[in-house]
Amino acid sequence: MEYIKNTLNFETKGPSVITLGKFDGVHIGHKKLINRILEIGKKDGLLKVIFTFDASPQVRLGYRKPQTLLSNEERRQRIESLGVDTLIEYPFTLQVRNMEPEDFITEILVNKLHVKAVVVGSDFHFGKNRRGNSIMLKQMGRRYGFKVEVLNKVMDGTREVSSTYIREELLEGHMEKVNRLLGYPYMVIGDIVHGHQLGRTIGVPTINQIPESGKLLPPRGVYTSVTWIDGQKFYGVSNIGIKPTVQEKFVGVETYLFHCDLDLYGKEACVQLFHYQRPEAKFDSVEELRIQMNKDKELGEKYFGIDTLDRKA
Repeated sequence: MEYIKNTLNFETKGPSVITLGKFDGVHIGHKKLINRILEIGKKDGLLKVIFTFDASPQVRLGYRKPQTLLSNEERRQRIESLGVDTLIEYPFTLQVRNMEPEDFITEILVNKLHVKAVVVGSDFHFGKNRRGNSIMLKQMGRRYGFKVEVLNKVMDGTREVSSTYIREELLEGHMEKVNRLLGYPYMVIGDIVHGHQLGRTIGVPTINQIPESGKLLPPRGVYTSVTWIDGQKFYGVSNIGIKPTVQEKFVGVETYLFHCDLDLYGKEACVQLFHYQRPEAKFDSVEELRIQMNKDKELGEKYFGIDTLDRKA
């Protein structure tokens, strides 16, 4: 996949089918849009392109704090796995903010991306003051020779599936529901860094990650998890928080991989969260912490149905 970022100067190598949006989470609603451009691209021989921004316009304009379901790198990896040809991560500059929607269509969609088809959601707006919409796209599509498809929202009961909805559920620790709305397990991707190495001294060695700034995390506590490292899958339990027993100064993700004694420092890990087990707690002694971690391990193995003789997949 071609990944275009940090530049206003680009051009696709051929005619394209495009979907546009923030794509935070790349959830099942986004997947509906992506699947459609994949179908059109395959049928008509078009480049399959996603156009998004390097940061949410709402964040850049100060309307809300950065709280993303996926970091930009996590979003890139997720989109690449779906078979898209090109991901454009456009810088949200003052110039872009003030671009009239008609100019966006002619200068970017037509001249830079050679668009032949556009797929958007029913609530799609763009351009200065969000004046552009699907009606304008269709009108200008007739002028410039590209088709426009507007897809209805994916529903969860009576509510539209959206990044906002998923953030609400995530902050409640409802991981099963979050994962259903995303269409994949909620994840934290990042390099494994050195911690206090306390776990190793008590027989439960762990890996540590520091999530990217702005990454939204569920409530502090212990979760059953699956971790992928270099294509290997490990079952485990993850603690999200500040590790109060050792008085850590930042919110991190610490994961105990069942029956793993590999040297993993410096490697990239993808930790997927499945079930909220308990809140984070401070223990009066290292021995109390060890006992609780073993209890967490037992609950994790029970959750995944892991046979005692084969705990690593």
